[in-house]
Amino acid sequence: MLKDLFMGLSQNQLLNSAAKKYGLKLGAQNVVAGTNIEETIKSIKELNSHGISCTVDNLGEFVYEKEEATEAKEQILKVIDAIHENDVDAHISLKPTQLGLDIDYTFCLNNLEEIVDRASKYNIHVNIDMEDNSHLQPSFDLLDELSRNYDNVGTVIQAYFYRAEEDIQKYKNFRLRIVKGAYKEPKEFAYQEKKEIDENFIKLIEWHLLNGKFTSIATHDHNIINHVKKFVKANNIPNDKFEFQMLYGFRREMQLQLASEGYNFCTYVPFGSDWYGYFMRRLAERPQNLNLVVKQVFNKKTNTVIGVAAGAFLLGRLTKKNKKK
Repeated sequence: MLKDLFMGLSQNQLLNSAAKKYGLKLGAQNVVAGTNIEETIKSIKELNSHGISCTVDNLGEFVYEKEEATEAKEQILKVIDAIHENDVDAHISLKPTQLGLDIDYTFCLNNLEEIVDRASKYNIHVNIDMEDNSHLQPSFDLLDELSRNYDNVGTVIQAYFYRAEEDIQKYKNFRLRIVKGAYKEPKEFAYQEKKEIDENFIKLIEWHLLNGKFTSIATHDHNIINHVKKFVKANNIPNDKFEFQMLYGFRREMQLQLASEGYNFCTYVPFGSDWYGYFMRRLAERPQNLNLVVKQVFNKKTNTVIGVAAGAFLLGRLTKKNKKK
């Protein structure tokens, strides 16, 4: 029920517009690393000072106008330049739909090639984030195209998809981030039960640690983290073959602890004003995340907004039901 609630909220355009307008006043600075590049670089430097690397996401997705996609591309290019000029430990994460995948495949590919080419000159990695099932294969196709000429690209494997095991084997020679998955997918394509997803998640992590190039393990689940610690020790897997990843603003103490223990650690650093849908999906992905950020993220104003948003969503659902009656 909570997952459906947060997924519903993530798609509410009215609330998304309000979040863009009032983000900082609502405490968005606790969810994103900044609304502009300068603020984001400052946040990255602070994380770097604790031995934590970063992957930077210019927030925004599902773009349907070429002008907007071009603006996103230009912003990402500026981020790449800023990473290089400030000599910070960071790389790029991006979503194909933000760069025009829903507009035209070739247009999106050209945008991606420009970004990957710029990043390659500075030896900066670019990670292609995976989205919902309808964009899954086109995104892999983009990766295939880019990898013909560049070796600084990687992607994400989502454990809730039935095809994930086949995909991770196909792309074992790429740097991969393994996640559980954050979208609401039908049972024809994805596991629905938490237990099944967790089991596949661990299975994929272990396989890639043993057979893959470099593994980014993206989770806030301390049980899975502890499992991985024991697994790498038992199998003599060196620390330079993997890293743990968490989202900016989530479980900060554990992030610092893992880095202090000598593990490679990378924080997923989103920035920009379009933070609302991203954050709601993080809560939908794992409603327990709400508990993790209550003290770190939610002040009184933010609690009020989430409460109002939830109320608005539920009211909308009830209204629709009454109309049907």
